[in-house]
Amino acid sequence: MTTIVAGVGMIPFAKPGASAPYDAMGEEAVKLALKDAGVAYDAVEQAYAGYVYGDSTAGQKVLYRVGMTGIPIVNVNNNCSTGSTALYLARQAIESGAADCVLAVGFEQMRPGALGSIFEDRPSPFEDFDNVTDDLVGHPEIPLALRYFGGAGQEHMQRYGTKLETFAKVRAKASRHAAKNPLALFRRELNEGDVMQAPVIWEGVMTRSMACPPTCGAAAAVLVSENFARRHGIDTTVRIRAQAMTTDRPSTFEARDMMRVVGFDMAKEAAQKAYAAAGIGPEDINVVELHDCFAQNELISYEALGLCGEGEAEKFVIDGDNTYGGRYVTNPSGGLLSKGHPLGATGLAQCYELTHQLRGSADARQVEGATLALQHNLGLGGAAVVTIYEKA
Repeated sequence: MTTIVAGVGMIPFAKPGASAPYDAMGEEAVKLALKDAGVAYDAVEQAYAGYVYGDSTAGQKVLYRVGMTGIPIVNVNNNCSTGSTALYLARQAIESGAADCVLAVGFEQMRPGALGSIFEDRPSPFEDFDNVTDDLVGHPEIPLALRYFGGAGQEHMQRYGTKLETFAKVRAKASRHAAKNPLALFRRELNEGDVMQAPVIWEGVMTRSMACPPTCGAAAAVLVSENFARRHGIDTTVRIRAQAMTTDRPSTFEARDMMRVVGFDMAKEAAQKAYAAAGIGPEDINVVELHDCFAQNELISYEALGLCGEGEAEKFVIDGDNTYGGRYVTNPSGGLLSKGHPLGATGLAQCYELTHQLRGSADARQVEGATLALQHNLGLGGAAVVTIYEKA
């Protein structure tokens, strides 16, 4: 059964302390998605609500502000891939025939500073990741998220000779794209020198500009079946052609490779499954929204997703194949680096961007002739979701 992306909604992301509370943000995103789809909330049969930092049933708190219709509401937490996991579950509900109109919403009200555990009185889900990272990277004085992804970037540098300046080029590209996105948090254009001159957070490995900031925000999508769309006169332009979700295999820890610790193998497997299900290859994709929580992860993801060969990402960046005029436009929204990364909302914000790209309504960010789009969302712990959208 075909899944139609009937409507999307997203609010501008904000720094911690500068946003509305999570329930108000989520409500606004949902109402925008419903309006975009042209359906009332009472047409929604199921809802999946994604967030990471919040108490139980926060999804109900958000959706009860929109309506109390008695529908199943499922709360989803899958680290940074939470939003796209909600989308994955919503699509499954449509394609199984369990429902004809399903809502996915993601939201996050974050605190300033590095991410950390909330519950200190029990084993951490990241215990195995931390142990491998301690062995391979060291530097206990650096926050763990920076050690994970900085360590992965360092691995790429050591293995392939990738220069720190190449990661700076990735960050500068993100800023150029974000300058055209009114919903992005950071819209000031940076050049490679600006990124290199930012405060150093790991000598020779990362500057502050190469890391995405904690952010608050919300985004939502309404998915419907093709029959529902026809009965209600809904635009069927954007469809989910294929989707795959993976979790870790033993190689995450056994390969002794920081790129694999941060999900390279998960992303590669999810991409390969999605390409196979769609009957296409990476060369057929026009536009990509990928998980650039750090500039290092964007570069590594080019290879994991098959946009270039392993070890070829630096050349891919230098040749401009990651931006307008190149082989793929990656993160036309500005990505997490410039748009911000409210964990629960990120996957649905990527869906918002790609839906507008395929509709041809992305304004100054529009990728001309875009007919196939790929979304990659990654959460350590871990989960990777790759979604391929098509223009009907």
